[in-house]
Amino acid sequence: MTAMIRIIILAALLLPALLSADVRLPALFTDHAVLQRNQPIHVWGWATAGEKVSVSFRQQRIETEGDSSGRFSVYLQPEEAGGPDRLEIRGKNRIRLDDVMVGEVWVASGQSNMEWIVKNSNNAEKEIADADHPSIRIFKVKLVTAEQEKEDVEGQWVRVSPETIPDLTAVGYFFARHLREETDLPIGVIQSAWGGTPAQAWTSQRTLEMDESLTPYLRRWRAVEEAYPRALVRHQTALRAWQLEAAAARKDNRQSEIPRQPSAPQGPGNQHEPAALYNAMIAPLVPYGIRGAIWYQGENNAENALGSEYRHLFRAMIEDWRRAWGLGDFPFLFVQLANYGLVSDGAEWEELRESQLQTLSVRNTGMAVTIDIGNPQDIHPRNKQDVGKRLALAALQMSYGRHDLVYSGPILRQAVQEGSSMRLWFDHVGAGLDLRNGSAGFEIAGADGIFHPATVEIDGESLVASRAEIAKPVAVRYAWKAAPEVTLFNKEGLPASPFRTDHWDD
Repeated sequence: MTAMIRIIILAALLLPALLSADVRLPALFTDHAVLQRNQPIHVWGWATAGEKVSVSFRQQRIETEGDSSGRFSVYLQPEEAGGPDRLEIRGKNRIRLDDVMVGEVWVASGQSNMEWIVKNSNNAEKEIADADHPSIRIFKVKLVTAEQEKEDVEGQWVRVSPETIPDLTAVGYFFARHLREETDLPIGVIQSAWGGTPAQAWTSQRTLEMDESLTPYLRRWRAVEEAYPRALVRHQTALRAWQLEAAAARKDNRQSEIPRQPSAPQGPGNQHEPAALYNAMIAPLVPYGIRGAIWYQGENNAENALGSEYRHLFRAMIEDWRRAWGLGDFPFLFVQLANYGLVSDGAEWEELRESQLQTLSVRNTGMAVTIDIGNPQDIHPRNKQDVGKRLALAALQMSYGRHDLVYSGPILRQAVQEGSSMRLWFDHVGAGLDLRNGSAGFEIAGADGIFHPATVEIDGESLVASRAEIAKPVAVRYAWKAAPEVTLFNKEGLPASPFRTDHWDD
């Protein structure tokens, strides 16, 4: 038998199998999944072209067929919260997903403080032991990058229990737990976060290319890639030297003297590459129904002196995600950076916080201020319980009808000069303003631009700031440091956001 005949026979044997490939679903569809309530339920996947596919859930059953590209897609009618139920997909094969709930689904994204796990948070032992919440489910997206938008992720839904919760997002879990307690709804969290990553990596290539103010991120990365071959050679040389030094130290029992291993240079496939995480860890989620997103990120952009640029990038990223999902202006709730850094060489963290504050002008956004619960000596504060709760307060007010709820600390609305004083008006005053540490953290300046400690007093729903030596003040700042003294709260116990009334270049 000739080689050509063998190939023809093998192809004939394989062709039926290729033409009748099993129906497949994206990774987001597994046992224990949570589907978004009160929205059309999108179920999609892959099937042979022309293959009959049926999707059944509760009392609904819809039939479709695989299209010419080998995909299928159906929308079930919206369903009320509840469960567990079974989702069944039939083609030439049958897929049965059990213990599926209908409830509220939130995407939890950002960098390390969102990725931070429960077992490394405050009161971890008790939190883990008490984590018996079968109606809270978390899907953890595997960390991966991509040059082009991917169709799927890796991961699976798990019910929250003492066995599953230790290595899952702490902020996402505490957020979900508070929502569950207040709404009695099933809650699903899709954890898609990666430590040390910048916001531009979570933004689509299209948005970065179409917005002239964002193209510098692409140019900078092209410079990184062009320098990568030489940087890699230098790294390999440094790594060999380190290996020799480390081996000698171990031989002489001098392990404490081993220096830190040289870090590999950034280059192709790195998690800092613009759009790389959007392509791999956000785009594949987009067809899935969600209520909104929670976000904890900014440290990377601040540390790279990009705090002032962040205000436009962050706004563009939010609009980018909303455009991709096509669900309108879904709630986007984010964490303002906590107090960190004993010494600040510039205003990077302050400007990043200011950029986050200004993002509140974007419709349907909310901000959890954490300036009072960080750790000046640790970029990863362990108190994730209050972070999750403050995000949940914003969600309850914005998405769950709790319009009487005070969900934010004071936010500066207006500053007016009154003779030798500055009067400051705030939103989110709640039951009233509260100064807990005198006038600490407040500074005031005249026309010379030199700031001095201010004296501050509460006057109704406003503050009056002054300093005897300044006859005509023009600017006030509060908590304008990397790790400031924190003084101002509302009587509900929520801290005020740091602010400045000037726009001077620090």
